[in-house]
Amino acid sequence: MIFIETTYRTFSGTKKIIEVRQKKQTQWVIYKDDSPSYFVDLYDLEKESNSMMNSLVLCAKRSIKEVLELINKKNNINLSVPKISRLGFKKKIKSELIELDLGPIPEKWLAYSL
Repeated sequence: MIFIETTYRTFSGTKKIIEVRQKKQTQWVIYKDDSPSYFVDLYDLEKESNSMMNSLVLCAKRSIKEVLELINKKNNINLSVPKISRLGFKKKIKSELIELDLGPIPEKWLAYSL
């Protein structure tokens, strides 16, 4: 799948973020230990992992960050959605298209969170 790698300048330095090309409110690139590892689309229900995330986020009316915190606690891992800047100051330096093969979050991590 093709993503956009955007470089931002913030108060804390430069930061590269991987983003969905045509962003929807139900799609996220999930980082594991500060590197892009998984792709979640809540309405792509053909993948069991996405169906489980749909249940955790939409049906339970939680934010993606709350769900990732639950998964992190139960499985002792570090999943996150990248935040560009904590203070809100950011300047886009450059963007380029890249192709990454990001799979869904493993189902075994989600089964214990339901």
